[in-house]
Amino acid sequence: MTSLPHIDSCEGPLGGRVTGLDLSQSLAAETVTQLRQALLDYCVLVFPDQPLSDEDQVRFTSYFGAARAHVRKQRERQVKEIFIISNVKENGAPIGALGSATVDFHSDLSYLTHPGTISLLQALEIPQEGGQTQFCDCRAAYDALDADKRQYLPTLRAVHRHYVEEQNPPGIVSHPLVRTHPETSRKSLYVSPHLTSHIDGFEAEQSDQLLQELYQHMDQPAFVWTHTWRVGDLLMWDNRPTMHRRLGFPDEQRRVMKRTQVFGDEPVE
Repeated sequence: MTSLPHIDSCEGPLGGRVTGLDLSQSLAAETVTQLRQALLDYCVLVFPDQPLSDEDQVRFTSYFGAARAHVRKQRERQVKEIFIISNVKENGAPIGALGSATVDFHSDLSYLTHPGTISLLQALEIPQEGGQTQFCDCRAAYDALDADKRQYLPTLRAVHRHYVEEQNPPGIVSHPLVRTHPETSRKSLYVSPHLTSHIDGFEAEQSDQLLQELYQHMDQPAFVWTHTWRVGDLLMWDNRPTMHRRLGFPDEQRRVMKRTQVFGDEPVE
């Protein structure tokens, strides 16, 4: 069993640094309770120096919900719940997903009817330059809107769709443009340039104009925090009040990460 963690705020609008725990060991119920609350408070938690095995990462993930295999196909692996994110190729074939280019702001799996809620990512290998992950506090971005938009935007819905057609489920998936967190009741913007297709019921030009306005608003330094990775870092984040993007890096430099995922059963509201 482990002692209670020490949690410090990161320099930015969100993010907490957690030390004093060995996540390869079982956690006491009171420790899990403290981490759950910290995730609600900070939205992103950084656990430095946690070189976890696949089984360890799945077990830790399971404290926060059922760890499930990612919806995307990947090469055969022993622990199905582990999803490899990497630009590395072996025998000409990628060992993981997402390559080395910038992946724009998004909330994980928002193109599904029941999107990802909590994501965890562990760094095994990192490039010498680039590859940082940036997080947007979509709660703060919503709170900073003028009163008219805070009243109007919650009446809208947006269609979310993956740019790779085979990734999408049958039918059209739309979510409220402003969602309410089921545990904190805080409202946050829920659109992203990577996975939001358009605003339901709007003409294309009108939809694009409003979405671009919101993306520019959300991408202000006041709402964005950048994590520079170190080998052994484990990040856990709540996708409901945040979005994130991966900055690009030189393709000849290796980046290997292990991801686990929790999906929500509750509808997006």
